[in-house]
Amino acid sequence: MSREGRRGGRDARRSERMRFEIRALPPLERRIPVFQVLDGEAEERIHHAAMGILEEIGIDFHYPRALDLWRGAGARVDGWRVRIDRGLLLELVAKAPERFRIRARNPQRDIEIGGSCTVFFPTYGSPFVRMFDGQRRYGTLVDLELFHRLAYMAPALHGTGSITCEPVDVPVPKRHLHITASAIRNSDKVFMGPVTAPERAEDAIRMAALVFGEEVARNEPVMVSLVNCNSPLVWDETMLGALDVYAQNNQPVIVSPFTMAGANTPASPPATVAQLIAEALAGIAFTQLVRPGCPMILGNFLSAVSMKSGAPMAGTSELALMNFMIGQMARRYRLPWRSSGMLTGSKIVDAQAGYESAFNMLPILLAGCNLVMHTAGWTEAGLTANIAKFALDAEQMEMLWRLGRGVNFADFDEALRAIAEVGPAGHFFGTAHTQAHFRDAFFMSELFDNNSFEQWQLEGEKDAAARGLEAARRMLEAWEKPPLDPGIDEAIRDFVARRERELPDAAM
Repeated sequence: MSREGRRGGRDARRSERMRFEIRALPPLERRIPVFQVLDGEAEERIHHAAMGILEEIGIDFHYPRALDLWRGAGARVDGWRVRIDRGLLLELVAKAPERFRIRARNPQRDIEIGGSCTVFFPTYGSPFVRMFDGQRRYGTLVDLELFHRLAYMAPALHGTGSITCEPVDVPVPKRHLHITASAIRNSDKVFMGPVTAPERAEDAIRMAALVFGEEVARNEPVMVSLVNCNSPLVWDETMLGALDVYAQNNQPVIVSPFTMAGANTPASPPATVAQLIAEALAGIAFTQLVRPGCPMILGNFLSAVSMKSGAPMAGTSELALMNFMIGQMARRYRLPWRSSGMLTGSKIVDAQAGYESAFNMLPILLAGCNLVMHTAGWTEAGLTANIAKFALDAEQMEMLWRLGRGVNFADFDEALRAIAEVGPAGHFFGTAHTQAHFRDAFFMSELFDNNSFEQWQLEGEKDAAARGLEAARRMLEAWEKPPLDPGIDEAIRDFVARRERELPDAAM
């Protein structure tokens, strides 16, 4: 064969690998069993401990309206401190639905939250980025728009997210307007709302009303948001104010303690879980005082603190066990559960990033998580959104989606007939069954290199980070703006412009 012929074949294979196919996977309906690490007695001990924390120690609600609602419900209020009897707490928590639907701008992108359903969302909240030049710097609105487009293009991501990176070139009081507008324009998947002030949450509701209509945005789930407890045992006014606004409008919120085990919780996995459950349930119970039946998600962000340096760690054995425990407790209370997936402390795309992300994500899937955040792009303990890792992670979520679907017996009899056809000492490459199923029988990564050393050399000796960057470029080149009614688009622009005129450039 001529050298040109060999190169032509190699170039054709490379072209096939480089082509980007626009696809979308539905929310995962898990067909694998959940993994439980607690027997009945251990589960009861954690439950009893969580109830005891709220009954005896209490939890601070730095929000006068919350204190009034708790006092009216019969809780014991002393200053900011609220002590909640378990009967009252569990009665309130039971009002939140076990499963619910969130509408997307594109009805084909609606998602189910709860039960056996799992959805994946990208990373969130990074002040820094690493983009195509590989340099670590502060994020901008342009960077954020690129991440929103990547989330739209990633088949196994079911939400656009929100603050994938902080657009620090936009003044803080106006930042939420541009973040929400970008999520609406650059994707038609479910987006997340701002929580940094009650009035910013209200702005998100108003913007959603421009898309879905006032009645829908005030009564049906059309976004999801995230509030964090200040562990240990403090809910602050900012978070509660935003939570209040969303609950009044029947919008689901992930009620999530921000756990750094060993620092703001005890250096004990089961005790950490007990504290976390107490904090989350107290926040969810508050929302049911605001609007009974409002959908909520029991959330957790888990990291453990290195006792050598004080730095947060991801992907450890104890964190896996805690995720198993939290998932089991969420099912006990019949609440949807959120955790965080592809976490790593690594600063770049390297072996540490791969190991930690994989070991963190797999237990979460096996534990039956319903909404997994930080599944694409997270590095440096969340400080940096990495565009190469975003593409690599997004593909890994496709593989995990397939794992969660369980064993497929649809072609089992056909495959058995192929064994009879081939018999001893043959091969299956040419069978009708292989020809029909070779593309989808096994997950085949487009971004990991399994070719020979010589072919890898000829194609530039690219590492995973380089292939991730190439994939991100292909995705963005293939992106087309999802359809949006021009009247709605114009209404959003007018709203943002008006609110920008009303808001100051600097926080008061």
